Amino acid sequence: MQIAHLGPRGTYSEMAAEVVAGPGDTLLPYPSIPAALAAAETGDADVAVLPIENSIEGGVSATLDLLIHDTDLRIGQEVVVPIRHILIGPEGASLNDIRTVMSHPQALGQCRRFLEAQLPAATQVAALSTAGAVQAAVEGGDPAVAGIGPEPAHRLYGGVIIADDIQDNPSNLTRFVVMAADDAEPTGDDKTSIGLTADADEPGVLEKIIRPLAEAGLNLTRLESRPTKGWLGTYVFLIDFEGHRADPRVQEVLAKMGERAESLKIFGSYPRFPIEQFRHLSQAANV
Repeated sequence: MQIAHLGPRGTYSEMAAEVVAGPGDTLLPYPSIPAALAAAETGDADVAVLPIENSIEGGVSATLDLLIHDTDLRIGQEVVVPIRHILIGPEGASLNDIRTVMSHPQALGQCRRFLEAQLPAATQVAALSTAGAVQAAVEGGDPAVAGIGPEPAHRLYGGVIIADDIQDNPSNLTRFVVMAADDAEPTGDDKTSIGLTADADEPGVLEKIIRPLAEAGLNLTRLESRPTKGWLGTYVFLIDFEGHRADPRVQEVLAKMGERAESLKIFGSYPRFPIEQFRHLSQAANV
């Protein structure tokens, strides 16, 4: 299987793709999230692994907008990866030297408190990926420039670790989705992701649309909104809930919600990732 992901090598997306990959599978790094998805759409890759949600910064807007507006591929799997950010610079750099910090906007946001406390005067520069920021900082050779990225990027591109574990919360996790032509078969422990819009702007309209979930005893696991990219103040509501769209009970709920919503798009049904294995990180955050 050919697995597209955000590159270059050494990104958290590559770490997620390694979880998805089996023996003999090939990882294909792409320069952006849309490029990775396009590879799966055109057949250059079988699937694309995309970041969709972070426990600190919330939804990844680039992926969410692609799901809403630009693709017919479905979510067939989810993977959760712990995020451990490292500040890396060229050999000889130290914290006092740093005047510019580069990384993906999500990573910069996840390290906000560290940057405000330790590097308040440093300019923050957005990069397409965390690994790309580390590579540029190390290969640039300027001791005043550092990148925030994962430990694999340090192994690949070298440089010196200036500060370790700089994320704002030790329970920092990112959820990735695997986009494919089809979603997954039911396993008995599944989730379904949808996007919907309301046909009216009035009190209680969203509650009315999603009420069938509660009536059917289906647990709502995520609710977020994104602009429709149309009229100001109109939104797409992104919803994850427990159950598979092939289940008769879920089919009935989706039918009721579709009747009440202006539009409803099913992003896919897939096995629930056992996030409980990272509970120790949450406990460490509360110590």
